[in-house]
Amino acid sequence: MSLRPTALLLPLVLSLACAAPAPALRAASSEPELPGLVLVESSPVETTLDHAEIPDAHQVWPEMVNGAMRTLDVAQFYVSNAPGSRLETVIQAMETAADRGVKVRVLADEKFYKTYPETLERLAKRPGVEVRRLDTARSMGGVLHAKYFVVDGREAYLGSQNFDWRSLEHIQELGLRIRVPEVVRSLADIFEQDWALAAGGTAPATAAVGGPFSTSYAGSTVRVSPAHSPQGYLPDATTWDLPKLVQLIDEAKRSVRVQLLTYKAKGRDGSPFPELEEALKRAAARGVKVELLVADWGKRKGTIEGLQALHAPPGLTVKLVTIPQWSGGFIPFGRVVHAKYMVVDGAQAWVGTSNWERDYFTQSRNVGVIVEGEAFASQLERFFQDTWTSPYAAEVDPKATYTAPNISGTP
Repeated sequence: MSLRPTALLLPLVLSLACAAPAPALRAASSEPELPGLVLVESSPVETTLDHAEIPDAHQVWPEMVNGAMRTLDVAQFYVSNAPGSRLETVIQAMETAADRGVKVRVLADEKFYKTYPETLERLAKRPGVEVRRLDTARSMGGVLHAKYFVVDGREAYLGSQNFDWRSLEHIQELGLRIRVPEVVRSLADIFEQDWALAAGGTAPATAAVGGPFSTSYAGSTVRVSPAHSPQGYLPDATTWDLPKLVQLIDEAKRSVRVQLLTYKAKGRDGSPFPELEEALKRAAARGVKVELLVADWGKRKGTIEGLQALHAPPGLTVKLVTIPQWSGGFIPFGRVVHAKYMVVDGAQAWVGTSNWERDYFTQSRNVGVIVEGEAFASQLERFFQDTWTSPYAAEVDPKATYTAPNISGTP
């Protein structure tokens, strides 16, 4: 008896069907989509300011650097490492990235290189790592105050943390891991411009970024826009942050909550800087609850007077935050709150690298983002409230005579 062709083919068909995975099974085993934004913190050890639900920068940074396959572009105010510190893990990850063929570029400010040259020189000697210093004072008039890095052009980190070992252990900081392609590109464009400027050249022209851009955060959809400075040195002039911040405050209906290292309605040369202060006062005058948190470094003469004058509860309240010294000894330029962000109506927010003084917006390089969406803003507001209600925060006394803390440890 002869077999029909269909009978001969049946075993082969069954074999192929078993060998090939079904489309449904492939989809079920694929990795989950990564969120477009992740809030990242640092908190001073021996305080109650840590949040279990927010990842720490000293864990996120090495993870991002270890994931680099092609390029790693790092722009920092300065780099200050210490043996055995949490930053040492990051520096080693950068060196290892270069060893595996990643093109590593590090850009730092010329002025602060003189103070902290060691780690930059260490990196510059590593094959595969190129270091440049930007004389920001000569070009823009200020400093390279931005703190960010871009990995493979696909994700970026920006925040208040300097590449300073203290920022990862002894200072309260806040930043964002960003996987929004357009926002990452805006940071990459700024890096390319400043990288070329550091070598005396000019970066190629780039297209406008636009925005806002929809992305995911904590399972919800939020919208993100780049917000950078200074005016006149932006690849996309529409990303200048100062008018965006004023607009956010002017649109506030219920609350404006701001945390900074320092706040001053003047420039370093004493020139007036009324834009943000007048916006805060306008908000308070129309019934918006305005709360401002600043570090106790603001107790210094020339700064504290403005904070005392601004403090006018219940409409506009200013608090100073003092972090206790570490049990292991004095930490110079540490034990302070350094985060820079704002939350408006629990619905919109700004996270960036600028303190609120004129020069940060008009003469110094800074970066940030505006985020629209309650999922993000509500978590940031909880972060604010945890510091606002902590034992470290106290209202400014308009009648007190303040003494600035000794932040350097020198007599």
